[in-house]
Amino acid sequence: MGILAINWNVAPALFSWGGFELRWYSLLFVSGFILGYYIFKWFFRREGIPQTLVDPLLYSLLLATVVGARLGHCLFYQPDYYLGSWEGFVEIFQPWKGGLASHGGAIALLLAMWWFSSKYGKKHDFDYLWIMDRLVITVCFAGAFIRFGNLFNSEIYGNVTDLPWGFVFERNGETLPKHPTQLYEAFSYILLGLGLLGAYRYRLEKMYRGEFFGIFLIVLFGMRFIIEFVKQPQVGFEEGMALNMGQLLSIPFVVAGVVILLVSFIRKKPAQAIHPKPQKKQTHYAHSI
Repeated sequence: MGILAINWNVAPALFSWGGFELRWYSLLFVSGFILGYYIFKWFFRREGIPQTLVDPLLYSLLLATVVGARLGHCLFYQPDYYLGSWEGFVEIFQPWKGGLASHGGAIALLLAMWWFSSKYGKKHDFDYLWIMDRLVITVCFAGAFIRFGNLFNSEIYGNVTDLPWGFVFERNGETLPKHPTQLYEAFSYILLGLGLLGAYRYRLEKMYRGEFFGIFLIVLFGMRFIIEFVKQPQVGFEEGMALNMGQLLSIPFVVAGVVILLVSFIRKKPAQAIHPKPQKKQTHYAHSI
């Protein structure tokens, strides 16, 4: 076992200077948002949505992701620590100490996009499902970047494996190859993102509103559910559980995806933005006798 394994001992920091340290995780995290920014500019330009809305969209997404992912980790995985003492409670507001949960980030994004569509949608002819259909495409690539960051941090990996692509995470004192579940998730996210992006590019006129969103929830969290079977428990209470916390949190998202997909097929509302043509003002002429 492990003859063909990959010995992984990459430093999590790209470079350090004085008290400043730039980590691969931080760089990849930000890169995902930058890529999403330019993809959204293309979405808005193609469908006639003012590109001035891309900036407030980016800010709301960034804030929701960080806050939601941090709270998700603290409340879903270690509530006894973070809520059990004043010291733990203070650490909730220190995300740089580690601990972000994708499920918490997903819930926060849903709420943030509800706010965004409520504030700007009616004026610019889009709704909640319209923005979510496009957001999930960018989330696929941002999520992949984050998982690559997890790999550089030597965290969130799987159980022992004898497969030739197993990783020995030497920085954590591991001596046996483990499933690189970070890469499993990252590549599945990229494939899903490319598929959805291709559907948007070539089949937008034939798609229904909510269809992208529904497919995303079913495929991404379905894959997450499957990959969790070979992932090591992240916290102690998951030991001995038939399904771990990641799987339990994935099930509602898959069910929601099925419901959204069914509703989109029933409503048959076009996926693309529809801008009503302004009505021409009628000119009234005064008749003199």
